[in-house]
Amino acid sequence: MRVKNRPVLAAMFGICAVLAADGLESGRAQNLDNPTWPTQEWLTSTPEEQGMDSSALARLVTDGESQSFDSLLIVRHGRIVAEAYYEPYTADTPHQIHSSTKAIISTLIGMLYKDGVLDRLDHPVLDFFADHSVANVDDRKKAITIQSLLDMTSGFDWDQGIEDGKEQTLLDMTLSPNWTQFILDRPMAHGPGEVCNYADANPNLASAIITRLTGNLAEDYARKKLFSPLGITDWHWDRDPQGLTMGAWTLTMLPRDMAKIGYLYLRHGEWDGRQLLTSGWAEVLNHATVNMHASFDPGLRYSNFFWVFPEHHVYMAVGWHGQLIAVFPDVDVVAIVTARKFVRFGDVIRGVSAAVKSELALPPNPNGAERLANAIKDVAVEKPTAVSPAPKIASAISGKTYKFPANVFGLSRLPCF
Repeated sequence: MRVKNRPVLAAMFGICAVLAADGLESGRAQNLDNPTWPTQEWLTSTPEEQGMDSSALARLVTDGESQSFDSLLIVRHGRIVAEAYYEPYTADTPHQIHSSTKAIISTLIGMLYKDGVLDRLDHPVLDFFADHSVANVDDRKKAITIQSLLDMTSGFDWDQGIEDGKEQTLLDMTLSPNWTQFILDRPMAHGPGEVCNYADANPNLASAIITRLTGNLAEDYARKKLFSPLGITDWHWDRDPQGLTMGAWTLTMLPRDMAKIGYLYLRHGEWDGRQLLTSGWAEVLNHATVNMHASFDPGLRYSNFFWVFPEHHVYMAVGWHGQLIAVFPDVDVVAIVTARKFVRFGDVIRGVSAAVKSELALPPNPNGAERLANAIKDVAVEKPTAVSPAPKIASAISGKTYKFPANVFGLSRLPCF
């Protein structure tokens, strides 16, 4: 067809382009002003529809295989844009999130504070255990507060092995018949607030305080006040020898439910019209002033049982061997990783950040979408492995049973076949 009035046609195309851009911008605004709530199920989207690059996410999925990821899940603007499960794991495989459990405990403390059940964060910890006979009490121990626990600055003499220590105190606690009493009795190495010392004493004591404030186990309080509102129904959480919910680890969750915890923080403590946390509590970056003095990252900070990366404006719950709930508030992203060995935090942060290209929707990217789909499919398939000849030591240990001294894993003997 021959067009006689090209200027008019060009103007029409210009108007359409403006309207389309306005539509994308209003759609983006609607995502933030009226966020979706995955209480029943998550919505899904292409990465490009949420301003992310499929090709960059494909690289992140592939790189995850070299870091022994079990799962990778990326949420932007309230929609899952990438979800990969590395064989033999699936979406229905629960994961022990290890020390990411601590962030759930701090969330419960935040809820108690918001509801006025906990009067103040500088409330002395010993007040909650007035019925206990506590050893090694001095002015420093009397000064420990709830906030001291949340920031890992309680000052207890504690060896966790976080910087290649022996984990002796942690082992001694696990062998104790009463973990709460063991923690309360610990001598003090520093005054509260002086030094950040990563210690499971703090979240375990916080769990005991939740029970004393509510009359319920921390798990039962979480079921009613946190898990139920978020639509989390599948979890497992172990108890200590006294029957209290373990505050430091042992919570098992599905990756999609881990993402709900991150999304609660991304939405400033709100969930489907209910303010579960004060917005100030959920603004983790704003009060991350505690220096972890980590040799592997001098800039690392800590706040309310979250690890904070100020340079990247990212914070995350971190569990042993890479169980991560990472929140990127500046770009409206939650990233979930479960893994079988230690994950390089920087690689995850850079990989996710590199995939974010725009606040608005991007044009469709068929090639990138194909790459992402193929990467997700590839990591879900078991790879054949070459079988090497058995080493000489195999014949020396085969058929024997080895005994171990007391250890944090409770392993007493190991038969070799």
